[in-house]
Amino acid sequence: MSGLAGLLAGHREPGVYVWHAAFDVADVRRAVEHAGADFAHVDGLANQTKGEFLAAAGRALGFPKWYGGNLDAFADCLDDLDVNPVVLLWDGWGALARADAETFALVLEIASGRAAVVTPPFSLLLRGPGPEIDVPALDA
Repeated sequence: MSGLAGLLAGHREPGVYVWHAAFDVADVRRAVEHAGADFAHVDGLANQTKGEFLAAAGRALGFPKWYGGNLDAFADCLDDLDVNPVVLLWDGWGALARADAETFALVLEIASGRAAVVTPPFSLLLRGPGPEIDVPALDA
């Protein structure tokens, strides 16, 4: 988990990364929580549409009941994460990226904007196969 360990230790900037590691979700959760961060997971293979992804992300991140399940509400709720660092692992991201490139690009834009905010750190890890995108890898 060297790339993840570097991120959690502050040796890598929070951000959006492609991550090729094959660790079990439970092991990733333990590593993230051991570092004092909150962990959230979205199974993109089970949530392939815009609505399914946004609903799953809202549940995983513990968004409030008023969360509307749209991109504006997603951005607002990400901005409201203000207690602990957060790592969102999105397995199977390629399904949405291929089916709805526009929504996928907006999700990355929102996540990247949130990651640029210093407190608390937020990172989105894209794991699994998908189309070629201009996102750095966390593997190194």
